[in-house]
Amino acid sequence: MGNINPSLLHVGSTVGALFMALMVIFIRLKASSRPVTIRKIWIPPLGMSTGFAMFVVPEVRFPLWWAAAAFLIGWFIFAYPLIRSTKFEEREGQIFARRSKSFAFILLGLLLIRTLLHEFINQYVSIPQSGGLFFILAFGMILHWRFFMYKRYNQMAPPESRIPQPRG
Repeated sequence: MGNINPSLLHVGSTVGALFMALMVIFIRLKASSRPVTIRKIWIPPLGMSTGFAMFVVPEVRFPLWWAAAAFLIGWFIFAYPLIRSTKFEEREGQIFARRSKSFAFILLGLLLIRTLLHEFINQYVSIPQSGGLFFILAFGMILHWRFFMYKRYNQMAPPESRIPQPRG
C-alpha cells in the first residue's frame, strides 16, 4: 500500500461510502419523476461490474468461498430491504418507480451496518481485501434488487415493450 496511513484509508472509504449513499438517494429521488425502462434497470449493475477489475491486483484477492459468502449475504440479506421498498406504478401509460419514504432510511441503515461490519472484518483481513469483499456484497445486493425490478417491470409493461422471456 505504499506510504498511505491505513486509518486515513479507512476514514476515506467511510466518507466515500457516505457520499455514494447520498448520491444514490439523490439520483433515486430524481429518477422517480422519469419513466422506468429496461435500460435504466440494467445500467447500474453493468456499470458496477467494471469494479471486478480490482481483483487484478494481488493484494485485493481472497479465497473464492469468501467471495461466494459475500455475494450471497448481499443477495439474500442486504437486497431484501431495497426490494421491499421498491414499488412501481403506472401513469399515463408508462411505468414509474413510486417514491418510498423509507428508501433514504434504508440506504443509510445499510450504510451503518456496512460500516460496523467493516470495523469487524478489518481485524481479520487487509483494507484492500475488505474493500473487495464489500464490493462483492454490494454487487450481489444490487444485482438481486435489479432482477426484482426487471421482473416487476415486465409484469406491468405493455406487451410490445417487454423482452420475451425464455420458456422452460
